[in-house]
Amino acid sequence: MPLKYRSRIRKMRKFFGLLGPGLTTGAADDDPSGIATYSQTGAQFGYGQLWTALYMLPFMIAVQEACARIGLVTGKGIAAVVKEHYSRKVLYAVVGLVVVANTINIGADIGAMAEAAQLLVPVNFVVLTLLFTTGILILEIFTNYRVYSKILKWLALALLAYPITVFIVHQPWPTVLKATVIPHFEFSFAFLFIITGVFGTTITPYMFFWQASQEVEEEKAKGLIKNGKPRIGWPHIHAMRKDNNIGMVISEFTTWCILLVGATVLHNSGVTDVKNAADAAKALEPLVHSFPNSGYLAKLIFSVGIIGLGLLAVPVLSGSAAYAVAEAFDWNASLNLKLKKAHGFYGVITIATLIGLTINFVGIDPVKALIYTAVINGVAAVPLLFLIIKIATSDSIMGEFKSGWLSKALLWATFFIMGAAAVALFFTI
Repeated sequence: MPLKYRSRIRKMRKFFGLLGPGLTTGAADDDPSGIATYSQTGAQFGYGQLWTALYMLPFMIAVQEACARIGLVTGKGIAAVVKEHYSRKVLYAVVGLVVVANTINIGADIGAMAEAAQLLVPVNFVVLTLLFTTGILILEIFTNYRVYSKILKWLALALLAYPITVFIVHQPWPTVLKATVIPHFEFSFAFLFIITGVFGTTITPYMFFWQASQEVEEEKAKGLIKNGKPRIGWPHIHAMRKDNNIGMVISEFTTWCILLVGATVLHNSGVTDVKNAADAAKALEPLVHSFPNSGYLAKLIFSVGIIGLGLLAVPVLSGSAAYAVAEAFDWNASLNLKLKKAHGFYGVITIATLIGLTINFVGIDPVKALIYTAVINGVAAVPLLFLIIKIATSDSIMGEFKSGWLSKALLWATFFIMGAAAVALFFTI
């Protein structure tokens, strides 16, 4: 092989070697709840909320970078740091918030996966939810998560259908670019409800805990933690930031594409309310319109994406809840541990997943449940953000790696913007 090609291959391997928790977290962020919320937003408001994808990006990067940095510097997950430096009341409030929010999200994602599967196979909804729940628990408890997640990432490539559709469909680009750059606001319940959902499914509690804990897992795997203390320097921080930035940019570009496809394909065709999975799948029909059975192909691509991302996201949701509880009670916690070495950790995963399953039997439409879940996350994220800011900016906890002025400014801006959206939403009820 010529030297120049070997050099390029080495550079590519080095680049992909940098990618880790940031990329995984970014991929999990576009879970079924995200797809449903963004599709509904595009369908309901057209291009009116395209700007959110652009303006949320720096805030999303800042929040996830702070969470990852906390994990790297302390060698502990967020709940463990809270336990060490704050009162038990604060600890239990934090853990309670993330467990409740994640459990609701788990239920909504399982329901969405079942409804998406029904587009392809005529199987009872209850049977499908039970099958997905059983399969996820078996894979999560009895297989290596690193191997499991690598397989599911290939299914997540179905998300590429949205960027491809963006450039296949005729777009009014001047209007699109203007809507992307210039914010549009409406002081109405419908607008504030959905924008709180957009915030909540993008800057979401489970991502905070998951990325911090996964950075710790990476440190352990690389032998960077000695006698319970991490041995890291600025090169490790810079590598983490590259991984985080790439993951969040990919995530938000995908968000923008889903919003745009929803606006162009659904809203402009008169579909302003995504009532079920079949409605959401219609957004992908232009991608396959020239093929026979284009409607079925669109449903197939949509279903594979929802199911693949759901299978990826549910373990992240239950895992981040389990990390929080296990850290609070000093239990062994890792998805790479065997069941016999982490009974409590896997017990939380099992209970959270089973409670989430039962949410599907209270009569809430699966697609609507996803959107309601996003709104709940948007509200729950606000107090958690406050605590993350206090930790990330603390001299005593973070030392020389505490947040600088730019990180502080973006973190506080995120807190106030999401807090204002949540307060404004309650005022319009």
